[in-house]
Amino acid sequence: MSTTQSERLRVLLEPLVSSQGLDLEEVEVDSVGRKRVLRVVVDSDEGADLDAIADVSRALSAKLDETDAMGEGEYTLEVGTPGAERELKEHRHYVRATDRLVKFQLGDGGELVARILDVDEEGVDVEVPGVKGRKPTVKRLVFQDIAKARVQIEFNRKNKNEENAEEA
Repeated sequence: MSTTQSERLRVLLEPLVSSQGLDLEEVEVDSVGRKRVLRVVVDSDEGADLDAIADVSRALSAKLDETDAMGEGEYTLEVGTPGAERELKEHRHYVRATDRLVKFQLGDGGELVARILDVDEEGVDVEVPGVKGRKPTVKRLVFQDIAKARVQIEFNRKNKNEENAEEA
């Protein structure tokens, strides 16, 4: 579907999502065979649990039913969160990814995998893991030098409570 429809849907749905205490991250309309799928991605600083997603899904469904925003014909509404390996696009995405491992593609063509330590208006402070027994180093990345950033999944990272227990 056209970007114009997605933009109109965003304008229609964003106030409803915000009233539920969530941020509207994405609105996408896809054709799957003869059916259409409206995918709405929401999130918040605290995350969005299943109850919050169900509540916002009901509110969006009711609003879409009372308008002709999706036009005639059947469609499926899917409401969800960005997922574990989300791409970081907005400042709030970087804030929410603090203490997470992120793969950065830099504007100069370089690549860096590092943990976000702190975020401010100009950029991020990251911890670059040490190689071959060396200690990690802290590096500053300004937003304008970041071409793309995506959160990485970590399966074997100890949480802070486990690390503190081992140090004791």
